[in-house]
Amino acid sequence: MLKARQRLGKYRIEKRLSRGPLANVYQAFDTIHLNRVALKIPHVDKQNPHYIDDFIKEVQLAFKLEHPNVLPVQNASYIDEHFVIATPLGIGTLGDRLEKRMSLHTAMLFADQVLAGAAFAHSKRILHCDIKPENYIHFPDNVLKLGDFGFARRILRSVKGSGSGTLGYIAPEQAMGRPSFHSDVFSLGLILFRLFSGKLPEWPYDWPPEGYKQLRDKLHPELVEVIRKSIEISPAARFSDAVAMHAAFDRVKRRTRKQRSTNKKTTKNGLRGISWQKVRWQEFQRRFKKELETKHSCRRCKGPVAESMNNCPWCSTERPVSSENSTFPAQCPRCSRGVKLDWNYCAWCYGPGFQKETNREFTDKRYGAKCANAKCDRRVLMPFMRYCPWCRTKVRKNWRLPGAGKRCGGCGWGVAKEFWRFCPWCRTPVKKGHHR
Repeated sequence: MLKARQRLGKYRIEKRLSRGPLANVYQAFDTIHLNRVALKIPHVDKQNPHYIDDFIKEVQLAFKLEHPNVLPVQNASYIDEHFVIATPLGIGTLGDRLEKRMSLHTAMLFADQVLAGAAFAHSKRILHCDIKPENYIHFPDNVLKLGDFGFARRILRSVKGSGSGTLGYIAPEQAMGRPSFHSDVFSLGLILFRLFSGKLPEWPYDWPPEGYKQLRDKLHPELVEVIRKSIEISPAARFSDAVAMHAAFDRVKRRTRKQRSTNKKTTKNGLRGISWQKVRWQEFQRRFKKELETKHSCRRCKGPVAESMNNCPWCSTERPVSSENSTFPAQCPRCSRGVKLDWNYCAWCYGPGFQKETNREFTDKRYGAKCANAKCDRRVLMPFMRYCPWCRTKVRKNWRLPGAGKRCGGCGWGVAKEFWRFCPWCRTPVKKGHHR
């Protein structure tokens, strides 16, 4: 297993994203192109000299699929005896996103992309055979890309030879080693059912399954019928492939019952709710952006946030800044927040130190305070640090927010009372009784 800060050719490993039975996936920094990528590195199988051949065929297959909803392979090569597959780094997977609340509009957007990626593969006569939410990589602006064609390569050799797939989303005939394009359609139908109902149908897939009421209440009957047809037990009763299923979905998606959006209702003063929120954010940025460095948008509510914040002050989402948007050159493998290359420890969370890549000391205009530890080598701190990055001493200072004049009743740090709903440092609700 590779470790954080370890170098692999031009890549610097930052953390492991997942461990699978066939390969590990890491988040890494490309030191030449200066961007973050995902690296898929197969486990070494000394008992099978042809083990890597399957991954090479996966890469060759992926290179043939250029589509906005298919994950591209940026590079594939041997590096230090490792076979490395580099792809764009997402912010998570559709599986991660399904664990959170989702509007009907977002669910429709995701469903369209889920079908589009699979339909393109089917149009090239390629089966995926492991379609599931975890294999759809989630990118900013709610873009999904279908990845991991590891099982698909086997289908090209022998349609009858694979029972591969993920239980829970696998078609019954595929579990018995007889996959077809109908099998991928079945998996797609299960994903759509879960997207719109929050429930995953289970064997024996009797209709209507649990969650049908939510599905019926949200969708037009014709769209419900598209989903029902896709998860028929008999393969012949389903859509012939994802191309046909996507076409049927596209014909009826505009008939979906539209939910009334409360944040777009006009208020008494004539302003829409969403516009009023933007006005507040603009005023907040005018007053506090320089002091707080709120250069980022919350991954959930899109409000202005800073890397130093533990949670969003507008919606309370934890770690609101996506890791790929960090302004620091590296990231902590524990909390995923930015760190500088000359730091010994993470300034945002407590834990073991890092293996430094350089002995050079970097200056930074953000250093404006001193560590209380007299034995600390450098002693310089940035605002809102929790721990000294040089000696790991906990910062006892109650950081102030210049221009605000108020402190959180929970942690004692500065808060913008007239704007925030939550303290971004400790998550305490911002109310009159909670301030000093």
